[in-house]
Amino acid sequence: MNHRQLEPSDFHHTYMFFTGKGGVGKTSTASAAAVALADEGKQVLLVSTDPASNLQDVFGLEVGSDPAEVPDVPGLFTVNLDPEEAAGRYRERVVGPYRQLLPASAVASMEEQMAGACTVEVAAFDEFTQLLTDDSLTSQYDHILFDTAPTGHTLRLLQLPQAWSTFLEENEHGASCLGPVSGLASKKEQYDHALGALQDGAKTMLFLVTRPEQAAAREAFRAGRELDTLGIRNQQVIVNGLFQASSEDPLAQAWQKEQEEALELLADTAFSYIKLAPWNVTGLEALRAFFQDQEQPPAPEIEKSTAAGGLQDMVDVLQTRERGLFMTMGKGGVGKTAVAAETAAALAASGKQVHLTTTDPAADLSQFEALQSENLRISVVDPQEAFETYKEKVLREAEGSLEESELAFMREELDSPCTEEIAVFQAFAALAEEAEDELTILDTAPTGHTLLLLDAADSYHRELLRRHSPQADAVEKLLPRLRDPAYTMTAVVTLPEATPVEEAARLQQDLHRAGMYPAWWVVNQSFSKAAVTDPMLVLRAAAEQPWIERVTALAANVVVEPWKTADRRTLSQAGSGAGL
Repeated sequence: MNHRQLEPSDFHHTYMFFTGKGGVGKTSTASAAAVALADEGKQVLLVSTDPASNLQDVFGLEVGSDPAEVPDVPGLFTVNLDPEEAAGRYRERVVGPYRQLLPASAVASMEEQMAGACTVEVAAFDEFTQLLTDDSLTSQYDHILFDTAPTGHTLRLLQLPQAWSTFLEENEHGASCLGPVSGLASKKEQYDHALGALQDGAKTMLFLVTRPEQAAAREAFRAGRELDTLGIRNQQVIVNGLFQASSEDPLAQAWQKEQEEALELLADTAFSYIKLAPWNVTGLEALRAFFQDQEQPPAPEIEKSTAAGGLQDMVDVLQTRERGLFMTMGKGGVGKTAVAAETAAALAASGKQVHLTTTDPAADLSQFEALQSENLRISVVDPQEAFETYKEKVLREAEGSLEESELAFMREELDSPCTEEIAVFQAFAALAEEAEDELTILDTAPTGHTLLLLDAADSYHRELLRRHSPQADAVEKLLPRLRDPAYTMTAVVTLPEATPVEEAARLQQDLHRAGMYPAWWVVNQSFSKAAVTDPMLVLRAAAEQPWIERVTALAANVVVEPWKTADRRTLSQAGSGAGL
């Protein structure tokens, strides 16, 4: 294989982006690189554009919307682009000039059109491009590092300069789901400049961070190809968490073999790797040791965790239901899809009629196709397919009641980059409605995207009604369904590590504000629940304990699932309900 160990000298570009499937270690890698550069005497700005930013967890400090120097790291500044704050500023910049010029009803209509989740995304993108193109700001730093959102969201950000430039050139009526086009037209030059900077290999590098796992490696490969189609070929793959067994522990041997098989997907790709650390990467000491071969301390004595139950406990509760919705939620990469599939397979094996589906654009349910049976059907909401279906339905319904000029206006609106978000949301609402007649197991998108969908229910309801959507009734009933514990049961899925647990805790707070209360937490892939003896894995098991205790304090009910090999995770033997 064409690979080598990652070194701090790899980070020398002016602009550096760290992207990849959720949970692969983007934030840790970006933060360690930023600290290494600052320790060399460089002026460095580390930016998070992730709606579910974890910079505060890694550095152990609050990261605000203005650049602030990190204590004990002279020259390193951090900033978090908060999407909601950005959206508020963006809305006011667009709507504000019209408040004294238009009737109150017209201003209210503009505000309503800009209430959806797509406005949040474009507002965050707007701030991102300002950072990328503001010479007065960038001249203050030698390096600017972007800890970006999980891959699907990041690609949308990277595509927007091209998409919006095209839309603004061709839009004749000045309308979009974002309101007056003047709010975007003035930024066209800035967006073109941003895309040019992203394509400039002399200044910019895209680091595709992955783990030595099948799903993450596939995602990195897919992301690389999509970036290539945008003319962004300045890419480097980083494989984080490479494990080498140092004992005959069967689980350690199985994990090493899995990693080797996963890396075969990157056999034709040059990549750098980071060895697995024996502890969670938080705090400056761990960040400064990130690129070094660390001396492994003696393995501590640790008892196998038995405090929490297994997945079967949750399945037993679901077996009492004839219909309704069960959702797995959490940070990308924690195993939501596997937990959803294992739960669905166990229910189907017990005789329940089950529908397993996902709204996660990065999910891959093909690995579970072998589970399909007369009791279990599997589906995936494809964003592009939902987008095309939505446009066709809206136009077909409008054809009989609108003039050709009005239809042209509507087609223009529907071709805006925002429509896909509305279409996926509509599909999400339709899935929730189907649970009226069957037991639906829904693997949701990574945390930030999911919350945008949930938070936007009311605004999307208004938008869909305005467009005469045939799914408006499903959207109107969505929030009451999600808030009804007799209809919807939610499981927050996490890993026994610092960042996934803290992110899950923030997710639960947001769900509480939305009137939703998770019934379960699932701590997935726990070494402490498995019988590990390999020294490195014993150290990893010991590091899990504080986070399992934290989950126990947060959750109504807790499931701790032991680490499983890939064939167990894909449930090759789940037809009989084994392995639960």
